[in-house]
Amino acid sequence: MPVVHAQTVPADWPGSRPVTIIVPSAAGGAADFSGRLFARYLGAAVPGMTALVENKPGAGGIVGTEAAKHSAADGHTFLLSTNSTHAANLGLYRQLRYDPRKDFAPVGVFGTFGAVLMVPKSSPDQSVTALVDRARKTSGGLNFGYYSSSSQVPAELLRARAEAPMVGASYRDITQIMTDLAGGRLDFAFIDALSAAPALQNDRLRPLAVSSPQRMPRLPAVPTVAETFPGFEMQGWLGLTAPAGAPKAVVARVSELVVKAAADPAFREALEARGLVVSPMAATEMGAFIDADIARWASWISTAKIEPQ
Repeated sequence: MPVVHAQTVPADWPGSRPVTIIVPSAAGGAADFSGRLFARYLGAAVPGMTALVENKPGAGGIVGTEAAKHSAADGHTFLLSTNSTHAANLGLYRQLRYDPRKDFAPVGVFGTFGAVLMVPKSSPDQSVTALVDRARKTSGGLNFGYYSSSSQVPAELLRARAEAPMVGASYRDITQIMTDLAGGRLDFAFIDALSAAPALQNDRLRPLAVSSPQRMPRLPAVPTVAETFPGFEMQGWLGLTAPAGAPKAVVARVSELVVKAAADPAFREALEARGLVVSPMAATEMGAFIDADIARWASWISTAKIEPQ
């Protein structure tokens, strides 16, 4: 496990002011769950700390990320960062008004996750092969919904690999996608593992496959898409960054807390129960990880033939 040696944190931090974690997505999703879980951990781990979550959804995480970029770099604001905000959006948008490497300081990564290919319980499809065959036989193909890179890119990759007609619809957040999927208004969707967990527990939807290179420990009976289309892979991640210029000692301290939180049994179990592979990463490692992830997502987006917006 990575070890972080924090510098001397300013005596007035956090002081009487709360620390805010901006979540660039709506309540109820993976980023929101992780952000709130870590906020509770901070409140318990740091004497006098009040940690709040502020949801700023929209535009694939861009709205919240820009808000974090323009926040005061004083160690009181952090961004719940993801593969969308810090890697995929560079390939999905022509004019991104932030630079994930220049405008933010790495703090730490909680872990990685795959996405679950979900269909309505009423769907006739029992496998990826069946879904693809039906798409090829259906006039106009099948439709899917997406709300982030973790849901759009694997669906477009499947369309490209299967050479089957599939049409995507952009949603503002995951809640409406789950509603439309359960109601049969969508044929399928890739839902990040953390957000998919409650729907699977409630037996509202049927999982056909996972986008990770290996089967998920929590869904051992669900095959990978790669078992049908070898080489298929897509994984996301969740972590924290701070506005560029934030006090280095505070960044190092919060980075240390990310690593400690991941070692806390209750914190770890809460994330693992929702499908996250907890693999903590400190600030010192996160920069290189983001660089590599930008290259990975660029490759996936190119393969999927997604035109930037």
